[in-house]
Amino acid sequence: MLRLDKKDFRSFLQGLIETYDLFAPVQLAEGVSVYKKIDQPEEVDLTHPNPQKPTKDLFFPQSEVMLRYEKVGKQNRVTSMEEVKRERILLGARPCDIQALSILDPVFMGKEYTDVYYLKKRETTLIIGFACDQPRSTCFCSSVGGGPFIRTGSDLFFIDLGDAYLIEFITKKGGALRDNRLLKEADAKDLSLAHGIEKKAREKLNSYLPVEGIEKSLDRIMEGPFWDRIHEKCIGCGVCTFLCPTCHCFDIADEAVNNKGRRVRNWDSCLFPLYSLETSGHNPRPTGRERTRQRLMHKFNYYPKNFGRIACVGCGRCIAYCPVNFDIREAIEEIKKG
Repeated sequence: MLRLDKKDFRSFLQGLIETYDLFAPVQLAEGVSVYKKIDQPEEVDLTHPNPQKPTKDLFFPQSEVMLRYEKVGKQNRVTSMEEVKRERILLGARPCDIQALSILDPVFMGKEYTDVYYLKKRETTLIIGFACDQPRSTCFCSSVGGGPFIRTGSDLFFIDLGDAYLIEFITKKGGALRDNRLLKEADAKDLSLAHGIEKKAREKLNSYLPVEGIEKSLDRIMEGPFWDRIHEKCIGCGVCTFLCPTCHCFDIADEAVNNKGRRVRNWDSCLFPLYSLETSGHNPRPTGRERTRQRLMHKFNYYPKNFGRIACVGCGRCIAYCPVNFDIREAIEEIKKG
């Protein structure tokens, strides 16, 4: 393991910027943080445990041009936009966001169907994960198979020691950054301090949610009265789905003027009435009851049946930013009781 003193952190970032497209958390306004392409080291803000907008935006953007087309004379020219021109680094992602990518991977890089736009970004991105040493009260990652110090999915893993970062090289891909003059050998004191920080972080996540077998519980209450009551608080704003690192509903639209146009993919939400509206005018999910059920069924029933794990990493964004205080943890506990 190696050590990077914080006084050298900006120089370390500058070196990355010169070689890669660097993406890291940036504070846009008071309390509002997102992942963004970094032009100057001073832009990076690691003071928030998790930016509001998840890392999925870097691989599955909120709005993405898939292709451009143009009619020139009698010819139709189509240009696909999947190419990534420069190797990328994602820095500062917490374990829950990194775990979320492993949930998106089977959807966009499955055996039968592969989304080249997502694939190209995944292949060209090196991930520097950061340990979550200050879990929030809304976090429940340890209940869904995660944890604040899970290294899986990271190429490098940073642990904040106070005046320095302890660096673990997880993959061969991450080893490309090992030969850096700013990095020093970690000593026994560094390792002991990191162990203590990890222990304290795990102790903060002492709540437990009974998610085992939840898909069977949902099968039992599929048509039950539970949904009549649970949906009443939800106003269908879609905040929970847009800020969720694993939700992946989208819509595709063609935007054309005269002889040229583009095809754009935009995030969508199963909580929106238009999402399931059919051309005939019929909507199989006409009320909030059916739409709330769809959201929870997808995460805890449909996805587990298709891919063998629940589609939730316990980041707590849907709890922290819900305008009406809908708490998915309470819904899980009620589902299991039912």
